[in-house]
Amino acid sequence: MLSRLVSGSDRSLDREFNCTVRLLDDSEYTCTVQRDAKGQWLFEQVCQHLNLLEKDYFGIRFVDPDKQRHWLECSKAITKQMRSQPPYTMCLRVKFYPPDPAALKEEITRYLVFLQIKRDLYHGRLLCKSSDAATLAAFILQAEIGDYDPGKHPEGYSSKFQFFPKHSERLERRIAEIHKSELTGLSPETAELNFLKKAQTLETYGVDPHPSKDVSGNVAFLAFTPFGFVVLQGNRRIHFLKWNEVTKLKFEGKTFHIYATHQEDQKIILTYFAPTPEACKHLWKCGVENQAFYQFEKSSQVRTVSSSNLFFKGSRFRYSGKVAKEVMEQSAKIRREPPEIHRAGLVPSRSCPSITHGPRQSSVPRTRRRAVHISIMEGLESLRDSGHSTPVRSVSNGNSFLRSYGNGAEGGHGTAEFSEDSYSPSDSVLPTPVSNDPSDLAQVRHTNGPRRNQEEGGTELCTQNQARPQGVKPKGKRSQLEKTRPTQHGPEEGVNQFISSLAHLILVTLALLFALLLLLIVLTESELDLAFLRDIRRTPEFQQFHYEYFCPLRRWLACKLRWMGGHLINK
Repeated sequence: MLSRLVSGSDRSLDREFNCTVRLLDDSEYTCTVQRDAKGQWLFEQVCQHLNLLEKDYFGIRFVDPDKQRHWLECSKAITKQMRSQPPYTMCLRVKFYPPDPAALKEEITRYLVFLQIKRDLYHGRLLCKSSDAATLAAFILQAEIGDYDPGKHPEGYSSKFQFFPKHSERLERRIAEIHKSELTGLSPETAELNFLKKAQTLETYGVDPHPSKDVSGNVAFLAFTPFGFVVLQGNRRIHFLKWNEVTKLKFEGKTFHIYATHQEDQKIILTYFAPTPEACKHLWKCGVENQAFYQFEKSSQVRTVSSSNLFFKGSRFRYSGKVAKEVMEQSAKIRREPPEIHRAGLVPSRSCPSITHGPRQSSVPRTRRRAVHISIMEGLESLRDSGHSTPVRSVSNGNSFLRSYGNGAEGGHGTAEFSEDSYSPSDSVLPTPVSNDPSDLAQVRHTNGPRRNQEEGGTELCTQNQARPQGVKPKGKRSQLEKTRPTQHGPEEGVNQFISSLAHLILVTLALLFALLLLLIVLTESELDLAFLRDIRRTPEFQQFHYEYFCPLRRWLACKLRWMGGHLINK
């Protein structure tokens, strides 16, 4: 009896598990989850805990044992998405950054977005110039400690707060000056609102960086923002494509392709290499979801997309949530008393210690600090401010070089310089580290390298002159282009690809015909008396087919087989 009770309790434990979700203020929410529960159930539990209604901007993120990040899919069971054993630990993060965060309906939503952007600032994802950085940090200071008080805030008080991975004494003094003289009297809500308004104007707002390498081996960071697809390299944004210009996102192994229409007569293809196939697939899925969320007006317009244009190949994925326009329309209908917000205050933070009283982190002695450092303390090696940008394949008859453009939502210059330092977010917050092994890149480039688009008659071109500083003349233009231009493949590769795809289609068709033949033989020749077979045999159509077509065909085949057998015997 006791053993049966113990075994019954073990089975009940197997049917449920504990899951911990770390929230944006670094507090934790733990709940018991049924084994067959879907991601939507857990997401709803977290939103209910936060009293959050504008929830479609957020998502739950987890990291697998290979250190690859994933977004929890709401339509699938939680256990089917995990590669480890429970209990599970996940994080609530902003998945789709609002195009205008200051226009959010409820203060609780604005506060959570504020926490996310503050986290981005600390980890180096929101990189900006020193003047903008000082303003953002001053708003954070005002929101967390209130007005400047000489009795509570001695000289150098701003150095006790860590807003960025690294910063200098000059930046600290500027933060304190703004906080003392310009922000007195602002409530935490107003300071957070002004912070959001300022952050929304920056080039790197909404950037969730995906490390990769271009075909020349230069490190680049790909990201999807509310306004389009961007590529960051060095301290420049070298590419920007609005969402309505992106026509297709595709990946093959570690290779990621972005197809876009730049102008009426110009189509382009950007090619990058992710560290692993899993990272490339995650990049592709993020791009598909972001494009669907920001581009479409209704969720009913979203279609299932494939990662490849070959027959029966590639991954298929469909974004299943609401789109941005629907979210804003739904938010406008909210009618309730504003929920109470419990701000973190001066609570130590696990991953974003901008509100902790600790020593300032810096890579150089105090006497030698001259520049403003907002780069990363550890992790990836800082990018060089090089003149190399990503080679682009143009399939138009227009200009020889693609000129990137766009500035936020309004347009501008593609090679906009957004900071004094190179973009290099911390290694701990990236999906996977960038491989520094050149042989690995060479192997990827050989197997999954960029291909010429045969249908559109494309030629591969280079945009080396985009990121070159003004006034610097290229040395050896021809040799530089030869050095940076990827190896061009002839038309044989496209023909081989087509033949392989066609052969695959023929094999699948023959397999289907063989399966239909087996089913026909079972229906006509076997004596199986199954219910569904009996119903098929009794239909008038099947009886007509059997007596008018199948029986004559069987007699003809039997006659031919007897003739062939007799012919072979006589020989």
